[in-house]
Amino acid sequence: MESKRYKKIVQASALYDLIVSAPFATPWTFKWLHHGLGHFVTLPEYQPMHILFANLMGSVVVVWSTLRLRQYNEIFGLYDGIARLLFFTWQMYYFIGFQAPWIVGVFAIFEITFGILQLGFRKNLKT
Repeated sequence: MESKRYKKIVQASALYDLIVSAPFATPWTFKWLHHGLGHFVTLPEYQPMHILFANLMGSVVVVWSTLRLRQYNEIFGLYDGIARLLFFTWQMYYFIGFQAPWIVGVFAIFEITFGILQLGFRKNLKT
């Protein structure tokens, strides 16, 4: 895969992350997201510590995705691909083992797809 195409994949995954993770970054947007998703799936009520960890995760992913959009580097695709495999693993663990809502499976599809694209095709790049 040529470098320009790989760059587009890395940046597309970053844009996806930014859009999906931004609502997790603050307590107010998380509550809005939780309320909105509650119309489609049954979600538990969250305690302040749950929201804190959602906010921490959302904040880190927003910064990481912004970096990948603004300052492209092929190595970011490698690290992002590894992170996506970890995310996919834990999403499947909870989806299968604890009957997490179906929406977790939808997010998992994006994680494994971008993970495969970023890891599987990176080897074709000349670094």
